[in-house]
Amino acid sequence: MPVRTLDGLAVAGKRVLLRADLNVPVRDGKITDLTRIERLSPTITELSGKGAKVIVCSHFDRPKGKVVPSMSLRPVADALGHVLGRPVAFAEDCIGPAAEAAVAALPDGGVLVLENTRFHAGEEKNDPALARGLAALADIYVNDAFSAAHRAHASTEGVAHLLPHYAGRLMEAELTALDKALGNPQRPVAAIVGGAKVSTKLELLGNLMRKVDVLVIGGAMANTFLAAQGLAVGKSLQESEMHDTAREILAKATAANCTIALPKDAVTAKEFAANPPTLTVDVNAVPADAMILDVGPQSVADLTARLGELKTLVWNGPLGAFETPPFDAATVALAKAVADATQAGCLTSVAGGGDTVAALHHAGVAEKMTYVSTAGGAFLEWLEGKTLPGVAALEAA
Repeated sequence: MPVRTLDGLAVAGKRVLLRADLNVPVRDGKITDLTRIERLSPTITELSGKGAKVIVCSHFDRPKGKVVPSMSLRPVADALGHVLGRPVAFAEDCIGPAAEAAVAALPDGGVLVLENTRFHAGEEKNDPALARGLAALADIYVNDAFSAAHRAHASTEGVAHLLPHYAGRLMEAELTALDKALGNPQRPVAAIVGGAKVSTKLELLGNLMRKVDVLVIGGAMANTFLAAQGLAVGKSLQESEMHDTAREILAKATAANCTIALPKDAVTAKEFAANPPTLTVDVNAVPADAMILDVGPQSVADLTARLGELKTLVWNGPLGAFETPPFDAATVALAKAVADATQAGCLTSVAGGGDTVAALHHAGVAEKMTYVSTAGGAFLEWLEGKTLPGVAALEAA
């Protein structure tokens, strides 16, 4: 790997500043999903078990550089303690006297959570002074927050240049999975890209067509490509102003020897609501008074057949309006086929993006994929081929 990992790292008695992503969903003061905390726990357990003083820092929500009590990390620190099954200390600030005193009181193997880094305006500005304040608390820096690696902030980028730096186990797992997906994939490799608008996925499509053999386009954005080719799509959501761009993408993909797979048939309805009357038609026969809300069974069969030829699959975006039944059918059917191929050892499958993760959980196959990234924006920017500051800082000498 281009970054140093925890393998062989001696941390006994050392102060380790661990950048985590504790920005968990909260509703009515209660954490509704512990996934990010649970995925972080192996790194903390390993460091603590080796005798390190583990100092966890993270942002939470968007306090915009001000102290907002409702955005304190104290409840999250309690939740971390529950997941770890041990006491976790808490510091009222992430730098300065309060943080320094809390670190000084930490025993070998102890775990401490610092207050929200975004309570300081310098966090999002990557202020050198804040980075120095964080670095002063530790001997070693470990970044385990790939989901925040697309931000050049003081705790994700600045502090890495001030201390010996390493990737935590979650960061390592993300980078390994992404390398298998697009960095050095087994071929043939395909990507599934869904979403509502072509205009929001231009960089993604441009990067993927240069790296994959097959690019599957689903979601409402597929409607724009169909319409750009002269097909009538009725009242379907589509971007008429993007037709020229869609045709350019198709031409560039052909030049790059990338096959673009568009829907062959579609599930249509006259209203977008749960379980309305539907009509499945060829994409050449979409009724003028209806809208495309999912790809049809012929399209699913075509994509499933392609799985037998693939070695690697990257997935970002559902095929249809999966939140509203029955327009989840195609996504669920394909997800199960991908999971089966993965479990059979025939396919490396890497997926990410909020809607994609939700769709895979809805299909009941999230645990059967090779890797499911919860990194959101960082995962998308990586797919777009962008440099992630948090990762680049770890690669620096």
